[in-house]
Amino acid sequence: QVQLVESGGGLVQAGGSLRLSCAASGRTFSNYSMGWSRQAPGQARELVAAMYWNYESAYYEDSVKGRSTISRDNAKNTVYLQMNSLKAEDTAVYYCAADPSIGSILRGDNDYWGQGTQVTVSS
Repeated sequence: QVQLVESGGGLVQAGGSLRLSCAASGRTFSNYSMGWSRQAPGQARELVAAMYWNYESAYYEDSVKGRSTISRDNAKNTVYLQMNSLKAEDTAVYYCAADPSIGSILRGDNDYWGQGTQVTVSS
């Protein structure tokens, strides 16, 4: 199986930036599609970004498109989410996701989840 550990969350001022990291272990990292989802209090979990394991194409939720970038470093078995121009509405617990199929990540039924890292944006 795959184990995912997120880091990089914290408290940041509106307009600032954060770089979230997700370290993966277990199965071959490069064979898994990866993603980031978030869940704010009282709201459903929402997919933020995802990328294929075998293609460079990526998906971004409309609210973060243009100010967020998902990337991966296969040598380090790590996926990143760079978030810029942060807004108060970005406040949520951010979860790393992994699955052999990006379709599962898009549906929210991916095989593996991290435990989450809290992002709080103050205004």
